Amino acid sequence: MVMSTVRIHISTHPYFVGADEDELAYITEHSRLREFTAGEMIFMEGGLAEGLWIVEKGHVKIFKLNSSGMEHILHLRGPGDTFGDIGALDGGDNPANAAALSPEVQVWFVPSDVIAYVMARNPRVAFNAVRLLATRVRALVSQIEDLALYSVTVRLARFLLKQAEDPSLSGPGVTRTAIAAHLNTTPQTISVALRELEAARAIEFDRHRIAIVREDILRSIALL
Repeated sequence: MVMSTVRIHISTHPYFVGADEDELAYITEHSRLREFTAGEMIFMEGGLAEGLWIVEKGHVKIFKLNSSGMEHILHLRGPGDTFGDIGALDGGDNPANAAALSPEVQVWFVPSDVIAYVMARNPRVAFNAVRLLATRVRALVSQIEDLALYSVTVRLARFLLKQAEDPSLSGPGVTRTAIAAHLNTTPQTISVALRELEAARAIEFDRHRIAIVREDILRSIALL
């Protein structure tokens, strides 16, 4: 059952589209399922990157800490998403920390040397990696633009729209505190912004649920 599950993830994942049966079998054989609980570290910034991680269940936060210990979440990764890509592909250190965000997190680990072997054999897999990393760079540029140019309310509206389009950004662990750390603000400021969006009749919210009721209004606030 475990091996068949990872085979499904590997064979359908954008990284490995075009891999042949022998390559898929090789990746599957060398992949391992690891489990973490909320707050548990998966890897730390500066440590040697060991491989690629694929989320099976739950949510993972990729984050950095400033000199005073304040956390900024760079990325939220959910089921089907990968993380640790840069270190897995360049053989260097982890550029950020990764920790479990949900109460129960399951991730597949694919060692760097396994990925390197398949990429050397199969140019299409190598091309897939280039395209995916380019997509990540575009997303990072967009994130920097949001932080530099837009208010918290605009950033929150954009995040909620992304959340609606990408289920991997929703679920247990993606709390108001996590959203605040991702948008470089405080939970209190997020609460104020939520009330502003509710007053604009774009959303409805309580302590545990945020529902978009007028996407057109939300898009207007998000300047999209």
